[in-house]
Amino acid sequence: MVKRKSAAPNRGFKVADQIQRDLTELIARELKDPRVGMVTIQAVEVTPDYAHAKVFFSVLVGKPDECELALNQAAGFLRNGLFKRLHIHTVPTLHFQFDRTTERAADMNALIAQAVASRAKDD
Repeated sequence: MVKRKSAAPNRGFKVADQIQRDLTELIARELKDPRVGMVTIQAVEVTPDYAHAKVFFSVLVGKPDECELALNQAAGFLRNGLFKRLHIHTVPTLHFQFDRTTERAADMNALIAQAVASRAKDD
């Protein structure tokens, strides 16, 4: 049996990248919810059938829990905005999740700095 190759093997990554760029613009310019502060879209993961997309974000100003709730409530509005911008048959349903990677990185940096400082005292 011959395997059928996809027409565009990186299409999922390209769609996710375009969704990330368009969502960044939509949130900054068109979303007027005061609970959504300064949001940065970190990554977008799209399922192979383009039915769902996990959108990972971080917040510079504001409370992450309130922001996540507001973004998930505005997911339909943002999906409609994506529908107008993207030229694909199925625009995915958006699921927003707060990305704690930057917090973890800051904690790791603090631990490393603390270890280096304690080693410097011992020497």
